[in-house]
Amino acid sequence: MISLEDLKGTYPNLFKIDAELHRLVQKIELLDYINPINIEQEKKHFFASRYNLNPNFKYKKIDFNAHKLQQALFLQDIDAIKDEDTRNFYRDVIYDYSGLIQCIETIGKGKRFYFNALKSFGTPTDKDVANARFILHFKDEKYNQEMFPVFNVEEAQNYFIEFSKKFKFQYHVKLSNKISAAAMVQNNSQTLVLKKNHRFSANQLKVLANHEIGVHMVTTFNGMSHALKIFHNGFPKNVETQEGLAVFSEYMSGCLTLYRLKELSYRVIAADSLLNGLEFREAFDLLHNQYKLNREEAYNICLRAYRGGGFTKDYTYLTGLKKVYNYYKKGEDLNVLLSGKVNISHTSLIEKWKSWGMISENPYRNFAFDKNNNESKTIDFILENLK
Repeated sequence: MISLEDLKGTYPNLFKIDAELHRLVQKIELLDYINPINIEQEKKHFFASRYNLNPNFKYKKIDFNAHKLQQALFLQDIDAIKDEDTRNFYRDVIYDYSGLIQCIETIGKGKRFYFNALKSFGTPTDKDVANARFILHFKDEKYNQEMFPVFNVEEAQNYFIEFSKKFKFQYHVKLSNKISAAAMVQNNSQTLVLKKNHRFSANQLKVLANHEIGVHMVTTFNGMSHALKIFHNGFPKNVETQEGLAVFSEYMSGCLTLYRLKELSYRVIAADSLLNGLEFREAFDLLHNQYKLNREEAYNICLRAYRGGGFTKDYTYLTGLKKVYNYYKKGEDLNVLLSGKVNISHTSLIEKWKSWGMISENPYRNFAFDKNNNESKTIDFILENLK
């Protein structure tokens, strides 16, 4: 095995730029800033207005100089990297991180944020919307006991701690009422954040454990283990792969339900509502009154899509799932995708770096990927037939 010092001696410019980017991008974690700080208050106001007054969300202030950070990113001498594929990759990294900074500094500024989010995450295509509607046409499953939300956040925390023991990595757990999801992973601080006032079902505990810990936490710690810091900080446009991989983990562990796929489909519909110019209240009306979602679920899905001024990221869970599913069906190695915050389109570059001795073996794996435990023929049929 080539030592890290030997690698740095062989590829000095690459390691210098990678290390400098690592130093610069510590504050660029979009999820730290995108979640409103007044979620519950605005939900009460929205419901009290009988769904007529759009929420007025407030956000955490950014604690870095966005302009100076942009300047420092573009001062990197990318042309000093000799290998063409690696040079082009790091050039894309600069543009991607620059786009994320623009997203962060325009949070809460309406269309300015939305257009920046479009550059970073895209928007659902007609095909994506058709896939979502295809899933929504399936008849709802019978509500079984595992779907009832009966566990409080302390019980959920204990479940996740017990689930994590087999991975042998240490992370922080934080409770918050300022997140839009039931749980989320903060990559830079290795923290699992749980929503304080949320009630979890037995199925959701399994879903979140396999999603947040089995993938997001595993890719965080695997990414930290490699010589190149970019595996931890994140490849360009890695969100689709990471979220697709996380939902695929739900599938392989046998807890992906039609209910969950429908939830992801409603997120596509909400993201598409932004493109169609709908306001929050109009998108809520679409989900609540036309699609007959209960008001709590409709509100949360709209919150996720409309936070910041229009955050399109949520449609990528479904598109990412299909791409990872196809990758798996071809017999490709899922461990490559678990090597960090990577993008499925860069697997050949990862393999090249591996041949250079640049990447070590992943210290952590997702145990759900050992065996396919999905027993639902409906789920298999859907995944096979998504376009």
